[in-house]
Amino acid sequence: MQGKRIVLAQYPTGMPGHDDLKMEEFDVAAPGEGEVALRTLYLSLDPYMRGRMSTAKSYAAKVELGQIITGETVSEVTESRDERFSKGDIVRAHTGWTTHAVMSAKALTKIDPDIAPVSTALGVLGMPGFTAYGGLKVHGDPKPGETVVVSAAAGAVGQIVGQLAKIWGCRAVGIAGGPDKCALVTDTFGFDACVDYKADDFREQLASACPDGIDIYFENVGGDVLKTVLPLMNDFGRIPVCGLIAYYNMSAPPQGTDDMPMLMRMTLTKRLRIHGFINYDHAEWRPDFEREMPAWVSEGKVRYVEDIIDGIDNAVDAFQGLLTGRYTGKVLVKAG
Repeated sequence: MQGKRIVLAQYPTGMPGHDDLKMEEFDVAAPGEGEVALRTLYLSLDPYMRGRMSTAKSYAAKVELGQIITGETVSEVTESRDERFSKGDIVRAHTGWTTHAVMSAKALTKIDPDIAPVSTALGVLGMPGFTAYGGLKVHGDPKPGETVVVSAAAGAVGQIVGQLAKIWGCRAVGIAGGPDKCALVTDTFGFDACVDYKADDFREQLASACPDGIDIYFENVGGDVLKTVLPLMNDFGRIPVCGLIAYYNMSAPPQGTDDMPMLMRMTLTKRLRIHGFINYDHAEWRPDFEREMPAWVSEGKVRYVEDIIDGIDNAVDAFQGLLTGRYTGKVLVKAG
């Protein structure tokens, strides 16, 4: 059997393209003892993947040239040589950008299709959902009545952050790109307000949406959005830093004004707590997340949107779209 996979042919400069991320065919191997053969159903596309395609030092190892692009998948077991799994089981696995894989059974997590659509294991019930949960709970430390602002509010993580803020008694304000996304954030996800960062009067709109200032800013973007938020932060405000998508494709330092003095002055005078985090830093909260989030989804307290692209052949174009804000919600590639 022939499978398809996408490997790193060269480290991208700027936006990754087809010359950097190459499709190749391969012979699908049979599993050995203690292994499981998998067919990919859904491939997760996430902004962190751009950092793994770089030689710059980061929190995780880079993808080496010739290796499969890293990524989490929902897959179907096609053959098992481990008693914990049977043919037809659905699992979550770190197979990367590939249609087929052979993995150690120890590296797999079984998914119950009766709880929710299996794609949610890569979104609201998976890494993005837990990122929102752990980041807001631990580093946002939300208190009832506080104002929580989240950038990329229509994205996989942002859509969950605002809804958790509401569940925990806060006022939720989103920042998103365009009126359609802002309408989704308020009408579907139930945020109290959403501001379009592309609007000419973005600064004034955000101030109006946060008349009592901002207690927690959940950072997914950076750039001009962060610079607009900082003056509105309240004393002792918290900024969990989840992502900085505005910078991911930069190939040189930004030109123009040095904003570091403003950032440091605001941090000092407002006594801000700015804390970068990675979702797995907070594994101790995973049992609570796995108990609470499925119930909230089932009860309709947490809603989600998925943008699903057909075919692994379209994964590179879809990844470019993810990095430029083309999609809404959790971005997935339907590989099978």
